[in-house]
This record gives sequence, structure tokens and C-alpha cells, in this order.
Amino acid sequence: MAIQHVPLIRPERGHALALLREMLRIRRFEEKTAELYQMGKIRGFLHLYDGEEAVAVGAIRVLTPEDAIVATYREHGQALVRGLPMGCLMAEMYGKGNGCSRGRGGSMHFFDVAHRFYGGHGIVGSGLAFAVGLALADKLRDEKRVTACLFGDGAVAEGIFHESLNLAALWKLPVLFLCENNLYAMGTGIERALSETDIALKARSYAIPAEVVDGMDVLAVEAATIRAADAVRHGKGPVFLEARTYRFRGHSMADPQLYRSKEEVAEWMKRDPITNFEERLRDWGLLSDSDVRDMEGSISAEIDAAVAFAEAGPWEPVEDLTRYVTSR
Repeated sequence: MAIQHVPLIRPERGHALALLREMLRIRRFEEKTAELYQMGKIRGFLHLYDGEEAVAVGAIRVLTPEDAIVATYREHGQALVRGLPMGCLMAEMYGKGNGCSRGRGGSMHFFDVAHRFYGGHGIVGSGLAFAVGLALADKLRDEKRVTACLFGDGAVAEGIFHESLNLAALWKLPVLFLCENNLYAMGTGIERALSETDIALKARSYAIPAEVVDGMDVLAVEAATIRAADAVRHGKGPVFLEARTYRFRGHSMADPQLYRSKEEVAEWMKRDPITNFEERLRDWGLLSDSDVRDMEGSISAEIDAAVAFAEAGPWEPVEDLTRYVTSR
């Protein structure tokens, strides 16, 4: 399916600046985590979101606090937009006890029940089944809520993708499936992994309404999510969005990126969702140099405070090693 280009309404200035600020906030946070990783402050796996900011910002901001979010291991951006404090996210990556998962999950396993942010899931595709379960619970309780499940194109080749879409369609569950198609499952190009590369078409095979959206355009993602979430919330069953996007960095910090050319990355970076949105806002007379300076200044201060919070955080005591661990 081709990207559906719907005429976009020029946003109100305050709203436009909020969208830009959230995307900048994610980009600067990821840049800082990359720096801290190289310093040895953050360890383990680290999967960064540079280039995909328009998806998280466009989609999650339109959902309500009562809706649920289920994400993948590339979830820093989703967690920030959802409202999890930056300090507790940074502390989690440090492995500190004041992290959102008490330092036990690290970069791939952000979790916060109060914000209805249910992962951070390190296993490819596992969040799909989790989302179906949350949506089933809401339907049984007659809750008018949406469970938004974000996953990558790599999950589409997993059996759990098909099982989850099938059950959601059969039971008309209130799930918004949002595929962040960045064209690569780790280092495997989509055309080498999927016999049918039209992911939205796969969703339609389960009788689920599906739309392809430009994942590099925050306004396009926002408009598509508003339509999809409204249908889900009003009992029309699941809806599927395929956001076609691109990650500017490797799969993880350990990725040498030998599977794609520098020319390909450079071509995609011309579609940077942040710089292009900035240019559009300037053309519309909605953004000034002082606006950008103010954003950058406040974001820098927030990041500095988050690092200080993580640095000062306590290590979980050794005697708590078996806490939250059950055995049969």
C-alpha cells in the first residue's frame, strides 16, 4: 500500500511548538545517552531512536492518560512523550534503584504502571500479545480505552504477530497496532525477511482496517492516530497503522552498519522529521530563532538534571536481590 497523503491542517502555534519541542527533547536525550554509553556510565544494550521521533510524538500525544502504551526495546522516545520523568529513565539506564524499573530493566525495559506504560519489551514481538491481553481486559470491563502497541517491522515475521492480529480481529478488541517500519530488522533488510513487504496489507488480511502513514512527518502521524484511536475507542475493533520511518543510527550502539550504505543513510537524513518540521513552521511564520534557543536551553537543563539524578541515585541493596522474584 502507498502512503496515504491527507491534506494537513496548519496547527495552532502553541501546539506546533509543543510537537517540535518533544521531538527535540527525544533527539537530545538520545545523543546524551550515546555519550554516556561511550563513557561506560550506561552498559548493556542501547537502541536509539534518532530519526523516528515523529512517530512517538505524533501518536502518543493524542492518546489519553487512561489509554495504555506497549512498546519495544527502542522505547526511550515513547516513554518520554508518555510523561515518564527523564530522571527516572536516565537512572534506569544507569541501573540505579531510583530508576523507573528500580534499575532492574535497563534501557530495554522501561515500565511505569502509573503512566500506563507497559514496557519496554526485549523480546521481539512479545508486546503484541501483552497488548491483546490488556485490550481484552478493557473490553470485558467495558472500559472505553485504547491500548496502543508499538512494534518494528522485524516483529512482523514472528508468529506472535499473526496470532495477536487474528485474536484482536476475532474478538474486536480495542487495540491500535502501530508498526514502526524502519526497513531493517537488526541488520536484515525488509525485502530479505518478508515475502510480502506490504505490512499494512498483512493486517488487512485479518480484516483489520489499515493505513500507511509517512513516519517522518509528525503532523501526518498525529492525524492518522486521531482517526485510528477514535475508531478503536468507539468499539469498531482494532486498527493498524504502518508508519514508514528510518533510524539514523545502527540497530544498537554495537552495530557497525555494514548492511546499508552511507549514501542511503544520507538520503534519508534529508527527511529528518525535526529539521523539516522546523522549516515548515518557519515558512508558516510559527517559529523564530528565539523559540528554538528557548527550547534547546530548557531541554539541556532538563538533561543535566536527569544525569545528576541518575549519578546521585542509590544502588539497590544486595539483600533485595530476590525481591520481586517468585519461584514455584
